[in-house]
Amino acid sequence: MVSKLYAKWMYAWEYALTTRDSNRIERPLEWGFDHLADLGGLEWQARVDRGELSALDAMTGLNQQMLADTHATFAYTTPTNFRIEQRHPELYPTNVRPETLEQDREWKRRAEVGELRREPFLRFTSAVRTPYPENDEVNARWYPAEHKDKSKPRQAMVIMPQWNADAFSHNALCEIFNRFGISCLRLSKPYHDVRRPKELERSDYAVSSNIGRTLAACRQAVADVRSCIDWLESQGYEQFGVLGTSLGSCYAFLAAAMDPRIRVCAFNHASTQFGDVVWTGQSTRHVKSAFEHAGLSQQQVRGLFDCISPINYMQPFAAAQRRTLVIHATYDLTFIREFSLEVLRNFDTHHINYVSKVLPCGHYTTGEFPYKYMDGWWMGSFIYNSFKRLAAESSASAHGSAQGIESH
Repeated sequence: MVSKLYAKWMYAWEYALTTRDSNRIERPLEWGFDHLADLGGLEWQARVDRGELSALDAMTGLNQQMLADTHATFAYTTPTNFRIEQRHPELYPTNVRPETLEQDREWKRRAEVGELRREPFLRFTSAVRTPYPENDEVNARWYPAEHKDKSKPRQAMVIMPQWNADAFSHNALCEIFNRFGISCLRLSKPYHDVRRPKELERSDYAVSSNIGRTLAACRQAVADVRSCIDWLESQGYEQFGVLGTSLGSCYAFLAAAMDPRIRVCAFNHASTQFGDVVWTGQSTRHVKSAFEHAGLSQQQVRGLFDCISPINYMQPFAAAQRRTLVIHATYDLTFIREFSLEVLRNFDTHHINYVSKVLPCGHYTTGEFPYKYMDGWWMGSFIYNSFKRLAAESSASAHGSAQGIESH
């Protein structure tokens, strides 16, 4: 009886949080082949124009082509214009609630009167280009940690918050990791905060009813994560991890699957099929509505996002030795529980070394008291212990090599 009442209360709370924003916009279906021009998108569009294929079959076919050569899909060239800029932090809110807008005004006021100090941000031009210049300038707030123990390898994390996060989300995690001696780049995902085109109130272009643009945003995010690691390597860092929440966890998983340098992974809310999340998730109900109005089914939508669905990258993810944390929530209306459990089943099937934690709340309520502290504790303790073990393994390996040299 108590458990049923708790579930009813939690679902009601979760629903209230997912419906409080009034600025979600349903946009019509767009195929977006032009956003994938470098992967043959325009050729597929030409076949549609000639009547050889329907747009649905063409975009599904392009997904399969991208899946058949994932290295080409996620290929990138390391940027050459890395730079650190000192800038005032800004909120970049994604909702229009009065309290949020007041908070934004207060941060701007403090910057104008000199009450706010400038902070370091890593900036560079993304290896994946889009039609939006502001989106193509990557932004990652830099949290360098003091490297006190010179005998330990330098360690760093790339951190990506949830879809529609403001620019302050997850900054506290970076500060916590700094205390462990782990430096952090808090990455602004494509179309988020300073990268958001001016015509948007929310980060809608990251996940939308424009299929090609959504796929391209994921490709860009993966390239941006790997570019951040390239920069960290150039600064002398040796061991790397990623942490992602919700949409950020999808980006983080794909980046890790494509890059064996990433040895520590924390996925805070995870799912298997991108299209299933879009179709069933409370957060994407306006996107699903556009697909329904265009006559698409859940199965068809699943195929339209195949090339960015984590379930299709389990094998390359499992190929590298890494430590992985997966957190899901029992009463999640956005990444529903059955899809999170499917992640765990696939991890078992592929013999992936992971730790699973379950929050007794939902997707949005994860950010509320007391669940945010449970979530933060699990992520913090996992990251701390994983990097500690990596450092110990590195030290043992170096010691073994030294003994080998001496024996000769």
